Amino acid sequence: MKLIKRLFSKQKETKIDFCEKNLDRFLTEENFPAYNTFFNQKNIIYKEYNCQSRCTECKHSPYAIVDGEFMSAESADEFLEQLKLVAGQK
Repeated sequence: MKLIKRLFSKQKETKIDFCEKNLDRFLTEENFPAYNTFFNQKNIIYKEYNCQSRCTECKHSPYAIVDGEFMSAESADEFLEQLKLVAGQK
């Protein structure tokens, strides 16, 4: 029964707001395909902003506002793993 519920349950939507400059700084050719796959899922709603006025965080690590909460990581790969966890994909 648990397996059937997991198969047919609706995934909650995850809203992610990015700083365009932060994405440019931390997204690379190597990790772009993985991010692109993640962003193209039905339950992921994302928006890029020119600036989110979080310059200190923006310079040091990848970050986003996820469902209204600030989230960051040491690297772009680690950040994607955190995003997947929040979106319920792991």
